[in-house]
Amino acid sequence: MRLSGNLINNENSKKIYEQSKKYLVNGVASSFHKAGFQDFPICFDHGKGAHLYDVDGNEYIDYVAGMGPLILGYSPDAVNQAVAEQMTKGTQFCSPSADLNKLAEKLTEIIPCAERVVFQNTGTEANMFAFRLARAFTGKSKIIKFEGQYHGWSDEEMISTDAHSIADLGPREQPKKSREVLGQLANASDQIIILPWNDLSAIKHVIEEQRDEIAAIITEPYMCDSGPIFPNEGYLEELRTLATENKILLIFDEVITGFRLALGGAQEYFGVTPDVAVFAKAISGGLPLSVVTGKHSIMDCGIRTFGTFNGNALSVAAALATIDELQRDGVYARFDVLGQQLTDGLRKLGDRYQVPLYCRHDGAICMLLLGVDQPVDDFRDYLKFADIELYNHLVARSLELGIRLTPNRGRIYLSTEHTEREIRKTLQIIETIFSEF
Repeated sequence: MRLSGNLINNENSKKIYEQSKKYLVNGVASSFHKAGFQDFPICFDHGKGAHLYDVDGNEYIDYVAGMGPLILGYSPDAVNQAVAEQMTKGTQFCSPSADLNKLAEKLTEIIPCAERVVFQNTGTEANMFAFRLARAFTGKSKIIKFEGQYHGWSDEEMISTDAHSIADLGPREQPKKSREVLGQLANASDQIIILPWNDLSAIKHVIEEQRDEIAAIITEPYMCDSGPIFPNEGYLEELRTLATENKILLIFDEVITGFRLALGGAQEYFGVTPDVAVFAKAISGGLPLSVVTGKHSIMDCGIRTFGTFNGNALSVAAALATIDELQRDGVYARFDVLGQQLTDGLRKLGDRYQVPLYCRHDGAICMLLLGVDQPVDDFRDYLKFADIELYNHLVARSLELGIRLTPNRGRIYLSTEHTEREIRKTLQIIETIFSEF
């Protein structure tokens, strides 16, 4: 495979990155900001709608959406206005507010499992709270987590999230509890049980042996962080049954799926209601906000919530505006139209240029795997069969031609600002790249 040279000038991005390395650890504020295959990350100046503009004046059609939050696109007018109005009143009160109550009430109306709400600021914090909540309510300590699923960067959450090969995962019957980062506590995984996803026999076996020690099962209901990988038919329903029968809480991590698969999240989309769910990212249209919500009997078990910026006034204003926009008639039908147009086009291009690929769309999320022409069942199959290197070539080349895709993982985020024009342009560019393979 040979790709032609860079077609756009990124000299200012390169200079800014070299300068950043003098002051920022690794030159970036988050490891998400620079892909491993990049010599330097693109530095963006501003965005509007479905488009981003970098410091060298280049324009990109964007499908990264700030790693997921920007379901209304960049700089949405409704959110901007709500935040600007709130700024004139104050940004941080550390007190109750009428708007916070309004948001909490809206969430209980929208989300099937929601009877009580706790606010945090990030997905990591919200999942940490969910872990503590499960243990407080059940009096048990162990939590089942699945290979390749990312629930945050705390010591206990960041276990078996980022393997590069099946060997890194260990035997299927006894997966490794691999820690991911320097400085992580050696005993961080002591109360975490790691299992392959979409494997009912594995989870049934573990529950049979350890049901009296297991507080919760936490899962992405649609495995978006790695893959993405869709749940097998009946899998989520069986998790629900197993959890209920064995007095184990079922936690859905809807940090990515929340508001993207449906307004009520994956639990609405699949018709399976967890005991507890975690939402973040798209809930507030680009401002930091996360939510833990669930049945009142669980949420009211007595644990305290902490966090100076919990329920921050700006994030609350942004969330109310975001929900209002998403509740407009036809929003999710429009996502389906655009998703269908994109995935149909990708399939045709794959056939035309003999590039094996699998893609599908669900709500405001599309998935794309290269090297396979059918879905994979779990993270092991993803590592074994999907051509991650080829996908990253697509990401790098797309960036040169004006399309921004998520590196490493084939998730494509749509926003309310994408139109048929962006989809057509995207398919034209991907056709150019496929013709070079």
